[in-house]
Amino acid sequence: MNIFYQELLNELESQSTLYQPSVFWREASKLMIEELSEKGVAHFRNLPSALNFFVPTYGYPGNALPEETMHSLKKFVESQGLSLKQQNYLNAFLSGYSAALADYRVLCASEHANNKSPDLLKFSESEIGSPIEHFDIEGKQYSRSSLNYLLGLSFLKKYTDLEEIGSILEIGGGFGTLGEIVYQTMPNTSYINIDIPPTIFCSEYYLKNIVMQENFSEYSQLKDNDEIFIDQLKKITVLPSWKIEALRGKIDLFVNFISFQEMEPEIVKNYLDNIDRLKAKWILLRNMREGKQLRSQHRFGVDKPIFSEDYEHMLPNYQLVTKNVIPFGFKTADGFHSEIMLFKSKEV
Repeated sequence: MNIFYQELLNELESQSTLYQPSVFWREASKLMIEELSEKGVAHFRNLPSALNFFVPTYGYPGNALPEETMHSLKKFVESQGLSLKQQNYLNAFLSGYSAALADYRVLCASEHANNKSPDLLKFSESEIGSPIEHFDIEGKQYSRSSLNYLLGLSFLKKYTDLEEIGSILEIGGGFGTLGEIVYQTMPNTSYINIDIPPTIFCSEYYLKNIVMQENFSEYSQLKDNDEIFIDQLKKITVLPSWKIEALRGKIDLFVNFISFQEMEPEIVKNYLDNIDRLKAKWILLRNMREGKQLRSQHRFGVDKPIFSEDYEHMLPNYQLVTKNVIPFGFKTADGFHSEIMLFKSKEV
């Protein structure tokens, strides 16, 4: 891990607990720092800690099947003397391709029905970070992360013109997928990702390798700024969590996908207060309706889960426009609901 990243970790220690890793992320962060220090960031999309916490997959480990079970199932398929068609069918299920294709079909149906710019079907994901799971569908590359965001944006297109979205702010942007989608498909939109170290190391690496240098705002050049003006930032910006307080201006769209559920309520409330301060016109969330598992029952969990109705209480200046699980979100095999919620400012 380079000197700048180490300095960022040191800087994190002096910040308010509102900007430090939540109880869920404390242990996860330790594992990630160890792996990134040992193996570097160039292949982060196949590191075990990344796959378990912020690089989602359709197949292993995202399907929750143990690695030994996956290996046994594949061996079983190979040993049955099945036809090529039968083998391909089963392998598509085990690999996660069938699930990815199902999401892609929803995206296609939604985009053809919308028939509005930008054309999200033009997107194809890069191989930066050496992903272990990348599906080629109709000549383009997709991961679970990219399809999650593409579905979310296509869902949003039903309610507003994305051509009018000039700025997007995301908190907890994983390895930067939404930034890549914006860069490829939304030429008039800027993107800011706010995240904690060490996840921010991966998103900065990923996005810097996608965009040209003149389109990327370096945190090292913004570090000492008490005020950071949104309209003066470049196309893509990655900032540590505590720098949200320095942002000045307005944003058109705020996004959080599958990370508020991993934070304690007071942390989420503080972030949303800042989003309100920045006068976001739209808020697009995707999180577990029933809340995250408790730390008292799992190694990785929260002390107090956040439920869907909590977001409504935390956003008094916004009205809930709609929410959706199927087809744009996801219902898990054990009955939990990964729910998309769309809020609109009452001032718009």
